[in-house]
Amino acid sequence: MPKKPIFTISFISWMVFVAFSSLYSFEDTSVPTINIPHLDKVVHFTFYFVAAILGLLSFRIRVTQGAPLRKLIIVMLLFLTIFGIIIEVIQYGFTTSRAGDIFDALANTLGALAGLVTAKMLFSSKNRLNWK
Repeated sequence: MPKKPIFTISFISWMVFVAFSSLYSFEDTSVPTINIPHLDKVVHFTFYFVAAILGLLSFRIRVTQGAPLRKLIIVMLLFLTIFGIIIEVIQYGFTTSRAGDIFDALANTLGALAGLVTAKMLFSSKNRLNWK
């Protein structure tokens, strides 16, 4: 019986949401503003934290087929880091209402790393969740 690709669909959908949210201009909308210092860094961290967990879960079938979890974690971290840097470069060079920021890229990477460490702890500890 084929596996249901729920985590793969969730991961791809989440990454589309992250890209859209990072590149869309919300200036002309009547969204209320919240003035909390560095809230954008928390949002970036959260976006990539969730992306890392969903990404690792979407590749979980590879782990059960013999691919080492450590290798998948490294690949996912590299992918999310590069994705985050590309989004920041696009914001800097190709949008007029968004600004690329090295600290946003850092928050993205730290969020991805924290998500991957969390997922590894959940699936590799003594009382771990089961991949199957």
